Amino acid sequence: MHTRLVILDRDGTINRASDEFVKSPEEWVPLPGALEAIGRLNHAGYRVVLATNQSGLGRGLFDMAALNSVHATLQRALAAVGGRLDAIFYCPHTAEDACQCRKPSPGLLEQIGERYGVSLQGVPCVGDSLRDLQAAAAVGAAPHLVCSGRHADLRGQALPGAFVASLPAGTRVHADLAACVDHLLGR
Repeated sequence: MHTRLVILDRDGTINRASDEFVKSPEEWVPLPGALEAIGRLNHAGYRVVLATNQSGLGRGLFDMAALNSVHATLQRALAAVGGRLDAIFYCPHTAEDACQCRKPSPGLLEQIGERYGVSLQGVPCVGDSLRDLQAAAAVGAAPHLVCSGRHADLRGQALPGAFVASLPAGTRVHADLAACVDHLLGR
């Protein structure tokens, strides 16, 4: 059986991003419609997996207990709307660590492919930043940009040509995760 999989970024895709990092459950605020969108994917038979850079760990801004607490809050909020994440993959490193798992490097996504024993060719990979899309393109996944985090200012506007030119080939652009899921389930 073919595993139907969707890979999501966290901050700016599912919840509000913060320049100060999301360090506690109190700072974790879901974006409108995002949790319900994940529930719709689950109900359509998709496994939904999180792939998130969490350099705040490497910087000492929060510890594993705090990260686990944020993710437990996320899972509880999803359960309340009939959704779930099948797995959470995170990179704890800073850019200076030059690891292979920090997006835009593809290591985190490669780990997901290994865990599920699947090729990521064409698997939807949704994020709010260029590095999410670059990691997706590096493993042959289908890049989907949501304008709900770093690029919220572009929402509902024609995208600047230079910005579009910087995106990996084949990138689809959506207002937010709910709109992306509408697209994925409607095709």
